[in-house]
This record gives sequence, C-alpha cells and structure tokens, in this order.
Amino acid sequence: MARSVSYVSAAKLVSMARGDPRLAIIDVRDEERSYQAHIAGSHHFASGGFAARMPELAQAATASGKDTLVFHCALSQVRGPSCARMFSDYLSETKEDSGIKNIMVLERGFNGWEVSGQPVCRCTDAPCKGTCAST
Repeated sequence: MARSVSYVSAAKLVSMARGDPRLAIIDVRDEERSYQAHIAGSHHFASGGFAARMPELAQAATASGKDTLVFHCALSQVRGPSCARMFSDYLSETKEDSGIKNIMVLERGFNGWEVSGQPVCRCTDAPCKGTCAST
C-alpha cells in the first residue's frame, strides 16, 4: 500500500518529537550539512546517494522502532519532498513490513526551522547524538 507524504510545520514537529522515540528526522541536504547547523538528533542521508541508501534507511528505521520519518533539505521544495516520495515508493514496491506509518516533509526545510528560532546543533558527530541543541 502506498503511503502518502504529508507536510508538517516546525512548531508541530517540535511537539511531535518531544519524547517520542518513534519519530526520526531525515536530513537529505548534501555538502551544506557539513558547514551549516542541523536539527539535533537528525540522521543524514544525502540526496546525492539517497536511492542507494534506501535499504539502509528502511533497515535502521525498522530496527529502532521508528514509525514516522520527517524528511527535509534546505527549503523542502525539491530534495526533501523528492526523497520522501522516493522512499514511500520504495517501501510500497518492496512490500517490507517496516512499521513505518507516516512519511512527512518539514515545511520550509532547515532554513525555515532555523529562522523560526527552533533549536539547532552544530556538532560534527556522525550520527548526531541529539544532545547538542542550542539556538
């Protein structure tokens, strides 16, 4: 069954993510993640190699009990939505019982997140441990 892709605002994502270990934020920005900040705890799957890494993402999400994935890029106008749709199609085509129920895109992307005053992280850990949030 194809999963629909919906959009979520930064404010709504903050309230959804608070204390919910089943939600994962997927950052599909490419090289700009290395010199810009990122959303604390986000997982980096660069859009340039995203198609090849979809099995890895599905396996990691399933293994860690994620049921909601929120994709974003800088503005969530091209890469974020494209990767979200591609991943949704991948799950439908492979018919994997991944447990992923919701695939979303962060409205206005990372830039909108940061401009709206949401916390960002500037660590260089890979993956980000999510303990570094600061504004």
